Amino acid sequence: MSARRRQPAVRRGRDRRAWTVLPAPGTKRVSSDRTVSTAVVGGGIAGLAAATALAERGVRVTLYERRRTLGGRLAGWPTVLADGSQVTMSRGFHAFFRQYYNLRGLLRRTDPGLERLRGLPDYPLRHADGIEDSFRHVPRTPPWSALGFVALSPTFGLGDLARMSPRAALPLLDVRVPDVYTRLDDISAHDFLHSIRFPQAAHHLAFEVFSRSFFADPRELSAAEMVLMFHIYFLGSAEGLLFDVPDEPFPTALWDPLAGYLAGHGVDLRTATSVDSVESRPDGGFVVAAGPDEHHHDTVVLALDAAGLRALVARSPGLADATWRERIAGLRTAPPFLVSRLWLDRPVAADRPGFLGTSGYGSLDNVSVLDRWEGEAARWASRTGGSVVELHAYALPEGAVRDVEQKHLVEQLHRVYPESRTAAVVDARHEWRADCPLFPVGGYGDRPTVRTSDPGLVVAGDLVRTELPVALMERAATSGFLAANALLERWGVRGQTLWTVPDGGRSAVLRGLARLA
Repeated sequence: MSARRRQPAVRRGRDRRAWTVLPAPGTKRVSSDRTVSTAVVGGGIAGLAAATALAERGVRVTLYERRRTLGGRLAGWPTVLADGSQVTMSRGFHAFFRQYYNLRGLLRRTDPGLERLRGLPDYPLRHADGIEDSFRHVPRTPPWSALGFVALSPTFGLGDLARMSPRAALPLLDVRVPDVYTRLDDISAHDFLHSIRFPQAAHHLAFEVFSRSFFADPRELSAAEMVLMFHIYFLGSAEGLLFDVPDEPFPTALWDPLAGYLAGHGVDLRTATSVDSVESRPDGGFVVAAGPDEHHHDTVVLALDAAGLRALVARSPGLADATWRERIAGLRTAPPFLVSRLWLDRPVAADRPGFLGTSGYGSLDNVSVLDRWEGEAARWASRTGGSVVELHAYALPEGAVRDVEQKHLVEQLHRVYPESRTAAVVDARHEWRADCPLFPVGGYGDRPTVRTSDPGLVVAGDLVRTELPVALMERAATSGFLAANALLERWGVRGQTLWTVPDGGRSAVLRGLARLA
């Protein structure tokens, strides 16, 4: 791991205590008298970050992506609605939190001011019992952020606070990576929540928001991952829980500009190209087989989801060592999830937020009104007098019947926004996926790291252990940059400087209390 050093928060965000992660020292670029090449397999956030850092420093990069579009789980693709409108469909809403320093740094390559991101004014949460929470007025700076949420939330009463177990909650006060996994990886998020004895309503509205962000049931998720999320948003960072969203569909706002940037740096972008296998060459380097063609590269970045990585490694029996291949074979994916997007013939109420987290409404986890913030959806709504609404359901049963679940989500929308009952559905798209990584109880030790036993082979993605306090999209971006840095270090080239929220409690008092656990 590279050395860490605190520096003034010039480009990171508002949190002056954010940490800088410095790469190994070296030259600015690969020497002009040599040519080195890297194959990046996977065009999601991790692969794009790796390709960016490598290409900027003179490495000849070929990026292979099996889909026609870039972005991975944030890709978008065109579709035509029943009314003839051409629109963009995706796998659904994603929040770009202000703590996502490295992801936002990647996006700044083509949008220095992040003007294509739009801040949503609130992150409201609603329970079916009628209880609502909001993060709009919660202070950003820890520990006032957590205390402010407790004070402002209707889910916390004096009796509830008295019944809590402060000693069980002490690990939240000083979260360090990888120590948090040593302490809590063998406990489920569900069991940890109950050990704290939080009020049931707060359990649903606050903590399950974090656990279900991993598309997993809290009974299956490592408590360490959920506690790390609590640290990133509440007690570790002064950026708060408000977030930004792209003001146009993902391809327009994010990936098409970045593709142009990469092409300008000489990256060979091979979309709609599946990689069949990757094999080590006896004389060094790798052979990447893609369809009928074989390509030689000095190094390889594997930036795939869990299922894709498992499958590729199974077809590439000579990669790394047997222990590593066994661990890759054991990677698991989270349960299936459903994203339903509805184009309605009339608007939902004018005061409906752009995003609403829900609990107690069956399988419905959140509702987005896209025309509140996405330009394409807003133009469709303005032209037709309708609205574009998106529904998410995470961690569905493996045997879920698709038609039944899709109908059920719409029924729950009618409960949340009753005015939608009278709206006709102009068209709908339903995306069923099961490709997010699962971070099971006790599974941290078997997750891959960026580096492998072969110094020319590295791994990136949100499934990777980085030993930094990052998660979700930010872990994908961070691991991509770390993978590039590992390869650049071999060639004596200085890699990408990274930033994270502080790794540990923000004050000596909190750290001291945590040691009592």
